[in-house]
This record gives sequence, structure tokens and C-alpha cells, in this order.
Amino acid sequence: MRRLFETLLLPPASSLWLLLLGTLLRRRWPRFGRAMQVFAFVLLWLAATPCVGGLLLGALQTAPPLPATGALPPADAIVVLSAEADDGPEYGRAVAGATTLLRLRYGVWLQRRTGLPMLTSGGVPALGQPSLAALMATAAEQEFAVPVRWREELSADTRENALRSAELLREAGVRRVLLVTSAWHMPRARACFERQRLEVVPAPTGFRGPAFDGWQSLLPRWSGLRDTCLALHELGGLLAYRLMD
Repeated sequence: MRRLFETLLLPPASSLWLLLLGTLLRRRWPRFGRAMQVFAFVLLWLAATPCVGGLLLGALQTAPPLPATGALPPADAIVVLSAEADDGPEYGRAVAGATTLLRLRYGVWLQRRTGLPMLTSGGVPALGQPSLAALMATAAEQEFAVPVRWREELSADTRENALRSAELLREAGVRRVLLVTSAWHMPRARACFERQRLEVVPAPTGFRGPAFDGWQSLLPRWSGLRDTCLALHELGGLLAYRLMD
């Protein structure tokens, strides 16, 4: 139900609902109905532009990247958060999805630099599939030749990532972690882990580039709609978590 509600609330569905409502209202209130139709069109156009999507994601990228060379802040472990899985028909099995693999690759790079033990976090993405944590661990060990010490395989969202990961880490005496996730997801992830009384060193990856890159950034594209939806999802999650605390 939560995912259905979110789908209906975010663009493009929200704009389509407004467009339909404006069409129905035009019979009784023509001027108001037309205004609603125009508003729905403009809202969808803006939501689909890379400029708007980039601005919204950029506002979430508050944690700077860790230095690419030299010493890193001290920590006891590396935590890598999952995003999605891919059915992987060409592999004959489910595999880590693109965003998950992007995060994992950076976690592996940090592990090689620091030698710290690594935890992968993520529950089962769909019925009959292995957990995201297991998919990441398999990729880390078989494709990158980097060991994974802990797998947190029960979480369904970021709050549970933090809760269940903290349980595993506290048992091992871990108090300070390098937290790896997408740059735009870091504010929500960091807040969740800090609520579990873990010291967090943000290790963001997957930064979105500049919001404006010429006049083409003002034209609607699927990538712009994707970025806008990602940003609104994160902002909604931050608000919901604060209200629940």
C-alpha cells in the first residue's frame, strides 16, 4: 500500500490525476478546469526536465566526497547499503542492480584502501530472490575478490538497514563506520544510522552532475523525471522519519 500511494503521489501519476480532474471539471467550471489542465502540463514538464531533477538531487548531496588519495577518517567497518536488484536473465540468476553495484564498487575500493571489514545491507527484493545483501556479497567476493564479513538480509527500508546493521555491528564491537550509499540518499541514511548510536563517516558515491547543462536541460527527458522522483522520494522519506520519531 505504501508503494502504491507513493506511485500515485509522485509524477507522472500525480500530473495525470490533475489532468484528468481538470478535464472532468471543465464541464461545470470551464475556466477552473482549463487552469488545472495547464497546471498539470506545466508540472509534468518541469518534473521531467534534467534541470529541476538535478536541482532537487543536488540539494540532497550535502556530504562531500571522501579524499580520493591520502588518509581516510578512522573507522571500524564499512557499511554498504543496497538499492535494487536485476533479474539477470543473461546470468541465469538475480544480480545486483546498477545503483547497488555502483555503491558496492565504491565500498570495495574503500575496503582495499583501508582493510576494514565490510557489511552489506539489504533484504529480499522480490519473492523467490536472494537478499540484496547476499547479491552484493556474491559480487564483492566473486567479481572483486573482496571478502564480506557481515550480511544484513532482513531489512525492507533505510530505517531497517540501520536498525539491523547496528545489531550486527554492536555484537562485533563496531562503533564507527564508513557509510556507503548514493550521495542523494546520504542525508536519510546517515540520520537513520546515527539514531542507532553509531558514529557515521559519510562515504557518498554516485554524485549527480550540474543541474544546468545548456538549454537541453530545460527539455523533458526520462532521466529528468527519474531524478525528480528520486529526490521527492528522499525528501518524503526524511519528512516521514522525522514525524515518526
